[in-house]
Order: sequence, then structure tokens, then C-alpha cells
Amino acid sequence: MSQHYEGEQDTLRTNALEERALQEVLHFPLVEALFGRRSRRFLLGAEIPDGPLAYKSRHEPLPLSELETLLVLLAVGGNTGWHHSITRHERYAPHLANYAGAAGGRTFPSAAGFHTSEIFFTDDSGTYFFSTRDAPALVSKAEDGTLSLVDLIKAHRGRIRKLSDQRIYLPPREPYMEGHNTWVANRPGSLLVIPVGDVAQHTIANLCFYTQNGYCIYDDIHRRPIPGIERFADLVDVEHPLPLTFLDQYSLTECTAELATAAYAGMLMLQALGLGGWMFDGIDRLTMLGASGDPEVPGLGFRYDQDSRWAQPNPTGLEGVFEGYCPPHYPTMRAAVDRFCERKFGPGGPFHPDTPGPWKESRKVRSSAQVHDERFRACVALQAQYLFDTFGKFPATVPTIFILMYLQAHHLDLEYYDRLFEPGAYLRTHAEHLQTWHGISNL
Repeated sequence: MSQHYEGEQDTLRTNALEERALQEVLHFPLVEALFGRRSRRFLLGAEIPDGPLAYKSRHEPLPLSELETLLVLLAVGGNTGWHHSITRHERYAPHLANYAGAAGGRTFPSAAGFHTSEIFFTDDSGTYFFSTRDAPALVSKAEDGTLSLVDLIKAHRGRIRKLSDQRIYLPPREPYMEGHNTWVANRPGSLLVIPVGDVAQHTIANLCFYTQNGYCIYDDIHRRPIPGIERFADLVDVEHPLPLTFLDQYSLTECTAELATAAYAGMLMLQALGLGGWMFDGIDRLTMLGASGDPEVPGLGFRYDQDSRWAQPNPTGLEGVFEGYCPPHYPTMRAAVDRFCERKFGPGGPFHPDTPGPWKESRKVRSSAQVHDERFRACVALQAQYLFDTFGKFPATVPTIFILMYLQAHHLDLEYYDRLFEPGAYLRTHAEHLQTWHGISNL
């Protein structure tokens, strides 16, 4: 299969070899993926120049096929249909809980259905954006709840957007990546998947969550309340506010959980496919986002700012692709709050009556959620704008855009493992991968 990704859904063509390989993926046991998972780093074309595990591959790198890449991406961030939402909260029963930011579920969980992350990836053919955050249910489920893997692949292929014809350039040395990854990370033949989180949007989502449940924040760094919050004493408990640092830590941690579980889901798929690779955090996140300060290393090219109040530069977004919910991508925090509310309550959102869903009476269920009115939005925006004005960025004390985990996928050089490891260093799928997927019996 050619390696170009972009195109209409029905242009995807698989050959007989790939059809058989897909059937093997469908029958690969979850238990084997869980207990057979290992970081398997040595790819075709690699070299470890020294030490007890020194070895040089005799083979050239072999890039993943388009189908292999799509399967990895599908595992990392694929849409899995309509999520079931959060069902009930006594405080505002019988209304449906209105926390979620998206109506669709993905292969990884998200706090209260916020879904504030997206997926980038790079390989020998270029750099891409794989957008599934606001996807509707792309494929209908059968009555037994199953989904067609082939239909999923076709539906997701058209959600890939090419950003560059070049692989992201990451110098194989510190400080751009940790020293133990310089020999292997982002090498020719590899696929590097990059989940990226919008912590600004996640923080807005949490402020909405807090307000819905009667909480507000105060500035524990400067030890003062948010000016004007007393006007909203009918909505939130102004006498017992939560510290802003708690809000920031909570938002960053929840967003990080999305990034990590997305990478882990992809890691399980590698076992089923018989691909090598591993999930790791050993690439400098500022380098990857484009804020290394080195014009020769543009990374993903995100916009970033610097301020004497901050220990590090703060990336805020990639214009027209993945923009954080904060200035300068929005003129004010109120505008960002309104955009988040539009995402939730507008067409296609989880609380719009016309958005289909998993329930027999989806219109009735979705329309039962309370819409954030003007006063609610003003309360959220007041707190968000204070943080931005006081600290020069939003959120106040953690990054606006965040990267932690990466997933690399590649073809293993089994000779390395046969030479230096005891039997059992790789699974049956790894042993048979080249024959199963590429019709190659010997390299």
C-alpha cells in the first residue's frame, strides 16, 4: 500500500496479504498484548556502537506501510462512537451533567469527556495532524457493540492533514532529546506519534465544572480573592474557594492522562501488529513544539511567548491547526470561554439536541442538559481573565500547550534480539511480521 495517507475514504485499497493480516489483528488476544508488552527499541538500520549490547544492523530501515501507520493512529486516537456522558449529579438533577466537551469517544479516556488533546505524527514522508477530538461517531456499531476495523480505517484516513513534506528535525543529542534516546528516537523508518494537549481549554473546562458544582478559585500565590467574584455568590461558594494552583495541577494532570493513555493504547496495538517501538517522554517538549530557541530546530512550529515571570517559554498553539483556548488566539478569555461553550452546546456538540447519540431518545437526553447562560459564562470568564492578566498566560502556573508522552513504532531487527537475548524477547507477531505484512521471508 502506498504511503500518502490523505484522500477520500473510498480510495483506500488493501491487497490480499493485508486483508489476511488484518484478520490476525482482529483475533490477537488482549491478554497477550498486556503481558507481552515490552519496549523493543532496536529497529532495522539501527546501531548501538558500544557497551555490552553493542550491535549494528545489517539491514536498511523499512518504513511502515500506510495501513500499518493507520492502525497505529487508530489505536492512539481513533473515534469509537458516541460516548455515554456522565449520567447524574444530585445538585442539578434531573438535568444531564453538562461537563463534556465532545460528543464522540476515543480509544483513550478523558476526564468528564473534556477531550482537549489531538494527535500529530511524523515519518519519512512528512509531518501530519490527525484530528479526532470533535469527530462524530464515524462508524455505526453493530447490535452487539462491535465496529468494523476496515470501516474505521477508511473513515479515519480522511482526517489526516499534511503539514510538511519533511520529517520533524530533532538533533540526536542533548538538550533536544535525552541521551539514552539519541541513537534510536525519530530515526529513518520510524513513525513518531505525538499527542498534544490544550491545557488552556482543559482549564476552562474545569472552571465550568467548578462553577456548575458551586466552586470558585482564589489566588493562593498572591493570597487574595479574585476581584469581583463576590458578585457571583449565588452561583459559587465565595467563602470557601479552591486555590488556583490546585486548578492548574488538576488540569495538567487530567490532560496528561489523555496523552499517556493514548500512547499506551498505541503500544498495545504494536504488539498485535508485531511492530517494535515504545512509549517514552525523552524528547524535550519545547523542542518538539518549536520553542527551543534554535531557528534550525523548528519542531512543530507552535507559536510561543517568553516572559521574565516564567521559568520557560510558553507555547500557545499552531495557527489554523491547533490553537490554545487563550490569547493571542482569542482576543480575551471571555471569547475563549464562549468558544468552549459553542463547542459544547453548538451544532455537533454533546449537548445540542440535533447531535445523534447512543440513547434511544438522544434528543431528549442531550437537550436536558443546562446551557451555560450569560451569568455562568461571566463567572467563568472573570476568573480566567484574572489569571491571564495577573500571570501573563493561561493557565497561570502550568504550560498552555503540553506534550509528555510519545509513541514510536518501527520494524524490529530480530537478529539483534536473537544474538543478545534469551528466547522470548519478542512475540509471535514480531517473528512473523515481515512475512505476514510484507511477504518478506528473509531480509
